[in-house]
Amino acid sequence: SRFWQQIGECYFPEKKDFSSAIKGSTLTKIMQEYFSHDATKAEDVCRKLDEWEATMTYDYIEGAEQFIHQLHDAGVEMAIVTSSNDKKMEQVYRSHPELKELFQQILTADDITASKPDPQCYLKAAEMLCVDKGDCVVFEYSLNGLPSGRNARMKVVGLATTLPFDEVEKLADVTIKDFRSFGLDDMKRLLNK
Repeated sequence: SRFWQQIGECYFPEKKDFSSAIKGSTLTKIMQEYFSHDATKAEDVCRKLDEWEATMTYDYIEGAEQFIHQLHDAGVEMAIVTSSNDKKMEQVYRSHPELKELFQQILTADDITASKPDPQCYLKAAEMLCVDKGDCVVFEYSLNGLPSGRNARMKVVGLATTLPFDEVEKLADVTIKDFRSFGLDDMKRLLNK
């Protein structure tokens, strides 16, 4: 968020919340939508992004690690569906190699052809897991990702981690600030509504 906000301030000062507008979009979509007219700027942004991501930390949202283990231990099929590309995910795996063991599938921007809010990524994950979309819960935090989960006809838990709670709440079935008070039983109740 901080990186993209800085890019917005530099290249699009008229867009006050650039980082929220692009969050959940693939890098390809961002480049096509905002930088296709200037290859030099596009290259500069990609270079800066690589430098930023090389030094980033990838901390769990509070309670998320325990929640993931709870689901894994209960035999719940799980997929990571991210607009990040394979290159960025390699950085994430260096910090959290356990993700490859805890999740049955990991889909990145390199695995899809349509960026969020298109539902393709979530529908593909359900298909790969052999799970009916009606039995899926999407955990999302972005303005593009929240409608993507809804467009997939899945239950959506909105994470108010980078956007205001009331903004996320409008696009989700349930909204949480972290995972300290959300567990497997809460997820089951949501699916049974």
